Amino acid sequence: MDNTDNCTTPERNALDGNEAVNLAAEQSKNTAHRNIPALGLDEIPLPDDTANLREGPSLHDGLLALLPLVGVWQGTGQAVDDSAADGDAAEYAFGQQLIISHDGENYLRFDSRTWRIDADGNPVGADQRETGFWRISLDDAIEVTLTNSRGLVEIMYGEPVNERAWQLQSASTIATETGPATHGPGKRLYGLMPNNNLGWVDERVAAGSTQDDITFIPYMSGELKRVAG
Repeated sequence: MDNTDNCTTPERNALDGNEAVNLAAEQSKNTAHRNIPALGLDEIPLPDDTANLREGPSLHDGLLALLPLVGVWQGTGQAVDDSAADGDAAEYAFGQQLIISHDGENYLRFDSRTWRIDADGNPVGADQRETGFWRISLDDAIEVTLTNSRGLVEIMYGEPVNERAWQLQSASTIATETGPATHGPGKRLYGLMPNNNLGWVDERVAAGSTQDDITFIPYMSGELKRVAG
């Protein structure tokens, strides 16, 4: 997949400090004033979620190692459709919106929506939704819980690769009775690229792998630009 190579080598994310600050400042001119909207319903005694670190409650001190992820991200990627009845897998393009927000508590909320894109770049319908929470311990152990609209529940553990990249690996992957039976455990890498876009890769254990010989194959990858936060 085209985006895989962009994400699998975090050392490529190294930037001159001044260059990174200047680029972030320039990009923030278009995103700093934007945020996810509040529901505007009956008030509850809790702060609204925010995807903008300049607004709402302060980010919990325990989340500082995940701070660069907070925001609204949009972009495109490539995926493998493993749901075909004949077992054949086909690649397809998708668009994605990813909202990573917080409410001042010691976790991040993760909310992803994807839609399929045809060969001409036009949207042709919904694909997947995934929602969950990211937590990180004092010794930088990351815990992620995810629920997918395809009928999947997954727990992943990981750690920061550096200040701009985070890696995760499945500890438990469960499919419902109507979920994809072939969707095995996997690993993910999220990282800020030199242009400050968020790149990510999801690889899954290949069929036929054994405990002593595990092979991972590309499943999904994307590159997203910050649009709010």
